[in-house]
Amino acid sequence: MAAKTTLNAKNLEALGIQRLAELLIEISTGNATHKRRLRLELAGNHSSAEIAREVRKRLSSIGRARTFIDWRKVKATRLDLETQRKLIVETVAKDDPTEAFELIWQFLALAESIFARSDDGSGTLIQIFHHACTDAGVLAKAAAINKDGLAEKVFMAFQNNGYGQFDSLITAMAPALDGAGLESLKALFVAWSKEPQEKLAKKDRKIIGWSSQGEIYEDEVFGRHKERTTSYALQAIADAQGDVDAYIAQQPEKTRTAPTVAAEIAKRLISAGRAKEALKALDSVDTKRHNEVPFEWQLARVEALEALEREDEAQAFRWQCFEQSLNDEHLRAYLKRLPDFDDLDAEERAFAYAQRFANVHHALYFFLRWPSGTEAAKLVMKRHIELDGNYYELMTPAAEELSEKHPLAATLVLRAMIDFTLESARSSRYKHAARHLSECRSLAKQVQDFGSISTHETYLANLRRVHGRKSGFWGLLPTP
Repeated sequence: MAAKTTLNAKNLEALGIQRLAELLIEISTGNATHKRRLRLELAGNHSSAEIAREVRKRLSSIGRARTFIDWRKVKATRLDLETQRKLIVETVAKDDPTEAFELIWQFLALAESIFARSDDGSGTLIQIFHHACTDAGVLAKAAAINKDGLAEKVFMAFQNNGYGQFDSLITAMAPALDGAGLESLKALFVAWSKEPQEKLAKKDRKIIGWSSQGEIYEDEVFGRHKERTTSYALQAIADAQGDVDAYIAQQPEKTRTAPTVAAEIAKRLISAGRAKEALKALDSVDTKRHNEVPFEWQLARVEALEALEREDEAQAFRWQCFEQSLNDEHLRAYLKRLPDFDDLDAEERAFAYAQRFANVHHALYFFLRWPSGTEAAKLVMKRHIELDGNYYELMTPAAEELSEKHPLAATLVLRAMIDFTLESARSSRYKHAARHLSECRSLAKQVQDFGSISTHETYLANLRRVHGRKSGFWGLLPTP
């Protein structure tokens, strides 16, 4: 039973309406975000039209803002934008989808000004605009927006997609545009691509940078932007129309043999029931020229072989791909298609292969993903001298996974990170190395037999002998 001081709706109701109102005023004082939210709730208490007016005012205010949004302000900006977006699609749209569509379009128009004055390294702001693109498609269909007018709006927006905010717009709008609207949109982009670019005299050309080939001119960059934008848009339209050949036509001949491009072409051909052509497109890739063929290409080739009912070849290719990369998805798919008990033998064979794999870090990552702590521990015990403590993104979860049942293996992983930190004098990591050493001390109590591995006391003594002058590290250790 919750205590009377627990923060929940029932306990707060007991305070009474007047006291809650006073608290809300007190909490919102000096907090613009909370004040806006309260005003929106008050507006919503009257009608969705009032909400729409408040949202429009707020969007206009955001559009006029010039303050730089650094990483500290990104969260507040995201919450503000998300609040407006939700009010549009969850409140205004219920009563007036046409008004909601106009508001979401005004919302999307904010993207360029926001990204021009923000530092969104986390990518949280761009996600909101991608969600808004999806919303715009739903609202356009609900409001039955004129298809030609909608195509014009999408065309104008996509021309100014400098931050990728409209990447998903054509796909989102496809149901609302339907056949006629998509054809209108396609015609607009084709016409735009054929418009001649004004050739400027050299004295009138603006230099915006330099490269190893010389000056970079603004008009050249614009020309390439126009070409890429048109191609991307026509690809999206082709996908929306289910026109595989139109999609392929937008891929330059020289790029069709690139693994990722070939995989995209193949996926569409397979979906269209043209698996033989898909396999031909994939096999046009010279895999020997690429250090590592992407998983997407491998997966597309498997799907093409299966579509052609060449299951034995598909299985052989899965195993080949697993041997090349230790990708657990290939192995799972391979085992899934084996008869009972055969899969157990194959799994043992895969584990034995992974234990011998040239790159010990790939092998360790594979065992952690499978997951098999026993195999991971066996790998570490046999090949701990190969571990690179600089790979802390792998070493840290490996130590955590092994610590409960395999304390000695976990200790060796932690020591790899400690050794790297001290040997390379990475002072920024000293605090982590000190923590790892403390963890080693705790794990030592669980180790029954260190065998040929040095005990914790011996390891610690050796650290002091070799790195005793690194006071910045030793000062972080707790007093015994």
